[in-house]
Amino acid sequence: MSPAEECYVIGGGRPLRGDVAVSGSKNAALYAIAAGLLTAEPLTLTNVPRIADIDELAEILRALGSQIEVDGETVRIATPEITSTAPPAEQVMRLRASFLVMGPLLARRGEAECVSPGGDVIGSRPLDVHFVGFRMLGATVSRHGANWRAAVPEGTQLHGARIFFDYPSVLGTVNVLFAAVLARGHTTIVNAAAEPEVAMAARLLNRMGARITGEGTPMLEVDGVRSLHGAEFAIIPDRLEAGTYLLAGAATGGDVRVTNAVPHHLDSLITKLREMGMTVEASDAGGVRAAANGPLQAAQVQAVPYPGFATDLHPQMAAAMTQAHGISLVHERVYDNRTLYVNELRKLGARIVTGGESVIIEGPTPLAGSAVRALDIRAGAAVVVAGLAAEGETTVLGIGHLDRGYADLEVRLRALGAQIERR
Repeated sequence: MSPAEECYVIGGGRPLRGDVAVSGSKNAALYAIAAGLLTAEPLTLTNVPRIADIDELAEILRALGSQIEVDGETVRIATPEITSTAPPAEQVMRLRASFLVMGPLLARRGEAECVSPGGDVIGSRPLDVHFVGFRMLGATVSRHGANWRAAVPEGTQLHGARIFFDYPSVLGTVNVLFAAVLARGHTTIVNAAAEPEVAMAARLLNRMGARITGEGTPMLEVDGVRSLHGAEFAIIPDRLEAGTYLLAGAATGGDVRVTNAVPHHLDSLITKLREMGMTVEASDAGGVRAAANGPLQAAQVQAVPYPGFATDLHPQMAAAMTQAHGISLVHERVYDNRTLYVNELRKLGARIVTGGESVIIEGPTPLAGSAVRALDIRAGAAVVVAGLAAEGETTVLGIGHLDRGYADLEVRLRALGAQIERR
């Protein structure tokens, strides 16, 4: 650990109990901020999580001409004029969602140029879906050194099209949707991502004057408009943060209620928690509560696109499964390098192996505190969940990753009875 590196120190073995309210969705907030490039008028977003990724994307938009004010959980964006169509490469390479500026820049300025984006190293996430959509809408896409360039040929404009995606890419759907809302004519996106965050992005665009139907389904219909206007909009609660706290409660034999969770966003997780023997109560008014009801039982999970089990909850689920009786299995079908967390869980004593894209966990395992590292946002959440279940002291290094996705993580966990300090 370098002298400047912060860490979490966790005293495990304590059941988590109580109520917790999660922040606005990290992913949805990033999509909403990128949408601010689509209008010259002010866009005000509320319930925005106070996390590092928001600050990163805000800096990228400022480099393109946006005026952005981040005030707690409120973000105000105004982009009366786009001054650059090429975001800074060094910033783009730190944040995967930064590639979402391509669609708005193409729609509003007719051109955009960007390096391949960075972010967590969790496997191959090709940009093909984005480019197929841009081309179908009438743009040319070419490679210039490290940069990708999309442009509308001179004398033409983006036009509606019927676009089929080979797979339901979340960022690809949002990026192409951004371009399509200002295209001339009608666009149909077939095999679109149906995640709640994508549906929310469509609702935001409609609030700004777009004409989109089918949000939350694999078929999006878009009638292009000449321009979008400003709006005020609240970001939905973060289902992945909610799932992390519910799984931490399960791993520790506790009783946790996420007061503002949207139950139908968590259908797959709720089903699996019940299979594992948890008592789960869910209502729109009361959020989601998961309480231990005897020993956890083994389960099988497949991480697939929504409404299936979220890949971003795979590592935390695996951590909880170390405390379940029997042989559990998680099969990853979204990212080919999602299992970076496995070796870190082994350091705590987990009996866990990988086979292809599957992770096999034997439990229950008496975990023991050790030094581990957060290798990406969700792998970091997994070692925190495991550390909370382990006996003794666990030190989690690399918590800058967690700062990218979880606001006030240690504060919220302490409110549930966890012994956790940031040092």
